[in-house]
Amino acid sequence: MKELYKNLIENNRKWVAEKLELDPEYFEKLAKGQKPPLLWIGCADSRVPANEITGTQPGEVFVHRNIANMVVHTDMNMLSVLDYAVNVLEVKHVIVCGHYGCGGVLAAMGNEQYGLLDNWIRNIKDVYRLHSEELNNISDDHDRAKRLVELNVEEQVYNLSKTSIIQNAWKKNQFLEIHGWVYALENGLVHDLEITVSDTSEMSAVYRI
Repeated sequence: MKELYKNLIENNRKWVAEKLELDPEYFEKLAKGQKPPLLWIGCADSRVPANEITGTQPGEVFVHRNIANMVVHTDMNMLSVLDYAVNVLEVKHVIVCGHYGCGGVLAAMGNEQYGLLDNWIRNIKDVYRLHSEELNNISDDHDRAKRLVELNVEEQVYNLSKTSIIQNAWKKNQFLEIHGWVYALENGLVHDLEITVSDTSEMSAVYRI
C-alpha cells in the first residue's frame, strides 16, 4: 500500500514533465483562471473519469460527482457547485452522465441495507416508483437495471431544470442547456439519451418559478 502511495507522487512528477515538454507555460496559463463551458454531474465511480471520456483538458470541464449522479434538491454541495458553474463560470451546457452497471442503481433495485447509503439511494428508489410500470414489465434483470440507469439520468435532468438556479438563468436569457448521457463501461462509448432541456416550456406549471 505504501508503494501505491509513492507511485501517485511519482506519476504526478511524470505528468508535470510531460505537460511542460509540450508547453513550458502550461501551468502558468492554467493558474490564471478557468472558464469551462461545461458542467459535468457524474457518478463517483472511479471508472467514469469526465475528462478522459470527453477528451477534454484540465480547465475545460467543471465537475461534480456523487453516487449515481444524483440531483437532490436538498444537497447543498451539488447546489453550490451548480450555482458557481451557472452564475460565475456561466457554463453553456450541463451534462448529467450515468453509467450502465452503476452500483448505486443496482443497490436501489434490491432490499438490502447499506447503512447511511440507504438514505441516498432512496432517491433512486423514487425514480423506480415513478416508472415502476415500465420497469416491472422488463423480465430480464440486466435489461431492467440498464433502463433504470437511463430513467435515473432523465429524472436528474428534470430535477436540474426545476432548480431556481437554472430557471433564473433562463429568465435572464442566459444560454444554458441540460443534457442526459449514459456511459457504457464495456466499450467506453457515451450514449446520448437525446434529452435536452433549455427552457421551462415543457415543465409542469407547479415547478415554474
